[in-house]
Amino acid sequence: MKAIVFPGQGAQFVGMGKELYENSDLAKTLFAKANDILGFDIQAIMFDGTEEDLRKTSVTQPAIYIHSVVAALVNGLDKEAAMVAGHSLGEFSALAVSGALSFEDGLRLVAIRANAMQKACDLTESTMAAIVGMEDEAVEQLCAAITGETVVPANYNTDGQLVISGSEAGINEAIELAKEQGARMALKLEVNGAFHSPFMEPARLELAEGIENTPFSDAKVPVYQNVTASAATDKNVIKDNLLKQLTAPVRWTQTMKQMIADGATEVVESGPGKVLQGLFKRIDRKFPSSGVS
Repeated sequence: MKAIVFPGQGAQFVGMGKELYENSDLAKTLFAKANDILGFDIQAIMFDGTEEDLRKTSVTQPAIYIHSVVAALVNGLDKEAAMVAGHSLGEFSALAVSGALSFEDGLRLVAIRANAMQKACDLTESTMAAIVGMEDEAVEQLCAAITGETVVPANYNTDGQLVISGSEAGINEAIELAKEQGARMALKLEVNGAFHSPFMEPARLELAEGIENTPFSDAKVPVYQNVTASAATDKNVIKDNLLKQLTAPVRWTQTMKQMIADGATEVVESGPGKVLQGLFKRIDRKFPSSGVS
């Protein structure tokens, strides 16, 4: 059984999607639709912009979504998928390829999400940090032990690798505690906000309106969602989980293990980068993985 997975923010690079565009009429059509929906030439930024241009959340998230979905459709992965999942932003790509959302509606929601998250980031001084070499439970206890500041688990990426979100002061304290407790690495990330935490509540409220006004369909294949790490096909369940995602942790470790337990025999990563392939290898070194971009 083939699992198709989609990357999240951070996978972008200058030139992303250009080869797809040059070799596929379908890609050309979808890029043109994307420009019309967004109201700016994202194609030009993706192909020939600067790294700084691509780092802007309002550009990064739509760019990764476009690249990921176009790569999947051009390569026929929508017809081969037995199950799909996406890391954070990548969940929107997974929903589009599963048939739960159209390409166009998925992109509109991603644009709303990106702009809402940027505004939420601007409201408070918050950030994220990667903790490597500690058990998940130990990191959870570390977060809970910090008083007077908000610090929470944000991304369960693989065994022994958990990203936390919180206030600047809280994250600084958490990093020091993690080092004292023997973490192999405790490093602040270069982000300007605490994704997948209570700091994203204003963005969640803004995205809620967009989700409610967007037509969803039942997914044609199971979608393993970040909030539950389990499969869903019912459109109402999908919408509810998608709305919770902004303020809840990404349970990617649990998702990978559940997909394998449910019969996945290989994984294909669609879109920029190879991060998710590497994470599957961390779960099972011999697990067949590949990518299309």
